[in-house]
Amino acid sequence: MRAPELKGRGWLNTGGKALTLADLRGKILVLDFWTFCCINCLHVLDELRPLEEKYGDALGVIGVHSPKFEHERDPQALAAAVERYGVHHPVVDDGDMHLWQQYAAKAWPTLAVVDPEGYLVSSMAGEGHAEGLSRLIGELITKHEASGTLHRGDGPYVPPPAPEGLLRFPGKVIELPTGNLLVSDSARHSVVELSADGETLVRRFGSGTRGEPFSEPQGLTLLPPAVASTAGYDVVVADTVHHQLRGINLTTGEITLVAGSGRPWRSTVDDHAHDALAADLSSPWDVAWFEDKIVIAMAGIHQLWWFDPIKRTVGVWAGTTVEALRDGPIPDVWMAQPSGLSVSADQKRLWIADSETSAVRYVEAGVMHTAVGQGLFDFGHVDGPAAEALFQHPLGVTALADGSVLVADTYNGAVRRFDPASGEVSTVDSGLAEPSDVLVTGDGTVIVVESAAHRLTRLAPGVVKTVTGERHRTERPPSHLAPGEVTLDVIFTPAPGQKLDSQFGSPLRLTVSASPAELLLEGEGVTTDLSRRLVLNPDVPKGVLQVVAQAATCDVDAEFGACHLTRQDWGVPIVIDREGPQRLPLILRGIDETGSDQKD
Repeated sequence: MRAPELKGRGWLNTGGKALTLADLRGKILVLDFWTFCCINCLHVLDELRPLEEKYGDALGVIGVHSPKFEHERDPQALAAAVERYGVHHPVVDDGDMHLWQQYAAKAWPTLAVVDPEGYLVSSMAGEGHAEGLSRLIGELITKHEASGTLHRGDGPYVPPPAPEGLLRFPGKVIELPTGNLLVSDSARHSVVELSADGETLVRRFGSGTRGEPFSEPQGLTLLPPAVASTAGYDVVVADTVHHQLRGINLTTGEITLVAGSGRPWRSTVDDHAHDALAADLSSPWDVAWFEDKIVIAMAGIHQLWWFDPIKRTVGVWAGTTVEALRDGPIPDVWMAQPSGLSVSADQKRLWIADSETSAVRYVEAGVMHTAVGQGLFDFGHVDGPAAEALFQHPLGVTALADGSVLVADTYNGAVRRFDPASGEVSTVDSGLAEPSDVLVTGDGTVIVVESAAHRLTRLAPGVVKTVTGERHRTERPPSHLAPGEVTLDVIFTPAPGQKLDSQFGSPLRLTVSASPAELLLEGEGVTTDLSRRLVLNPDVPKGVLQVVAQAATCDVDAEFGACHLTRQDWGVPIVIDREGPQRLPLILRGIDETGSDQKD
């Protein structure tokens, strides 16, 4: 079919020019539907970088930013995110979700491939498609060079001016025993030590260039002195885009890789300990010392992991990888991009900023509880009783001595306080630029990492603002389905040059659940078939279907063929409609293996 026109509210990285498909005719286009809160979308940005370099002037990547949160609709916030994450291709602002609907996207991220003649030839959801995309792009180049329809040459990308300043999109901060501050300078790919004033550079760890040795570092934590002495380093750093942990020796300045193979996690959940350097991690976003181990907020797969710096092992601590909100014993809970950690003063409670559910949660005695938060699609800025209060994508949390917590309520631009004793949420300060962490120093000073303002900010003592705010819900168009029996079909086609790999059993796995649980009368659970009969409750008007699908493939006709695992989580908003369809199709991967000669 003909690709729909690229109409949006505005463009970034084009020098102010609005692009059309006619402007891009002759190029192979990859349209990347993303939203900057989504960790899977950030993974795809990293997967696309090598393809952009490999295929050069034959390939054009266009980011289509279709927002989930209200804050992400702000054009200035989008411009900041494009810089923060090093997006070096044009981006169209799809603030009203027009292109999302035109291209029938149902998940963040979704990739669509358009050939040099302007035809949509492929669509795929989720991450992990780099190998398949590379094969498809290679086939399209061969075909369209032969037919004369591939036109090489400079693309439309216009780089923005180089930024200045001491910090660029700082992420997290801790206080050192000296009173100095240690900050993850995320967009400058380094960790910096500042004097206690938060403005004077003492030293910088890392070159400041992506990948040497850090790539968008985030969380930091100090090891206890006895552990640090044995381990040989003092600070653990969540090296987020590298999917690794690194250690910093504050005396020598040496930086050591301590955990993570560097490969993103593509596996199944187990309860075993693994060699730390051989284990695949996934976007570690924060770290904290709790119960005699490092707990890792593994944002990329919606879990908490543990790391033992003495035994040099890692493993899963909490969560199943399902992206949603469910409490209970920690092996069975659901989370959604845990991004901030803090330990209570009595060391009994681990507080968690669970960003995609806009929730503040905690683990105590092996059980996870939600203090504030209602789910993946409910957010806002509402103070008051915890059952009614709302956050919007919080990234940081810090425990106070009185048992309450301060929350970096990132997309509301606020610092909030939750008091378990009263059960109330209040606003401490607002009008901040994407606060991503909060630190209370030894002398009681409250320091906020004001990430989008590229600075550390001290809050005036005693400031409290009452905010009535607004309630929001994600405006992603829901899927209308008939009550009763419906069929869920996950459509999967192996990438060119690959086949399903059944050497270790079924290559397919499908997990289905619902929120609220009452939405689904039948069909919950795990099967090895990508088609499932569901029975939807006619008495529940709406909800969310949680679908996790994966397929194992291997290379065809290769002596040492590589294995691949394609996996996607969907949180599909559902509205029960008696006139609705009885089938829900989801595309796990939709590559046409012929190179797509079909044109409708």
